Amino acid sequence: MLRRMYISDNSKLQDDGKAEPLVYVYTAPTDEEKKQLIEQYKIDEHTLNSSLDPDELSRLEFEPEHVAMIFKRPKHYDTEDKFLFRVASTGVFVFKDKLITVSADEAPLFEGRSFLKVRSIQDIVLKMINRSILHFLEHLKAINSLAGSIEQLISTSMENKYLLNLFALEKSLVYYLNATNSNGVLIERLKNNAGKVDFTPENIEILDDLAIENNQCREQANIYSQVLASMMDARASIIANNLNIRIKMLTMLTIAIMVPTFVVSYFSMNVRLPLEKDNPVSFWIITALAVLSTFAFVLLWWRRRL
Repeated sequence: MLRRMYISDNSKLQDDGKAEPLVYVYTAPTDEEKKQLIEQYKIDEHTLNSSLDPDELSRLEFEPEHVAMIFKRPKHYDTEDKFLFRVASTGVFVFKDKLITVSADEAPLFEGRSFLKVRSIQDIVLKMINRSILHFLEHLKAINSLAGSIEQLISTSMENKYLLNLFALEKSLVYYLNATNSNGVLIERLKNNAGKVDFTPENIEILDDLAIENNQCREQANIYSQVLASMMDARASIIANNLNIRIKMLTMLTIAIMVPTFVVSYFSMNVRLPLEKDNPVSFWIITALAVLSTFAFVLLWWRRRL
């Protein structure tokens, strides 16, 4: 799917109108669109395929007619992912008169207040990276909130379901940590090659701010990851302890039922026993013995617990 955008007179990035498109956004490009990108815009086929590969690392390359860049961003979360937050890649190809982006799925690349005022292609590139960092931070807050909610459920749980959910969140943080590390390398390369990308001194200052924000995002992901990993054994022990307590309760209940059953069964044997002759209170005597045996067992168990 192709989407065309341009910078309006009020410096706002908008969908294509009467003006000449400045930004071409390709989402899940078809084979025909890939062929057009390779033949018409001279985009390297390997770099184009890397833009659609979620496992590709961020990088910066210089071609004769454009600058190729790949950066990492959070993938749109779906309930079918079962608490696993994934990472996607986005390819950005900077020409002198246009900007082409390629991604495998829909992404909020141009959302946010920062895109209400843009002045150049380089401005758009920096704002896209900034939007990606903010998107990571939003997801980290969501992961932290989910982890807290699951921890409360684990305190009374006897199943592995919630523990598996925490494992998925921990795996997500590893993905995010790797992605922010990769984006940090990209930002550093952009700073070192600012002249080749036609960055102005103002753009370089923004790059410094992006480097700081990305480092903070990476540290936050690292802290959340360490906390989840260090407490995972304790949470598993809580579930095991809850299960042991429930099994203990069921065992005591089973024994408590077996004691009166034994008394009643004893007097039901087909041999000569006391009270076997007609006795008007024999039933109540046997019942009282069964109740007293249960009471004695409960009392003994209670004193042993003390």
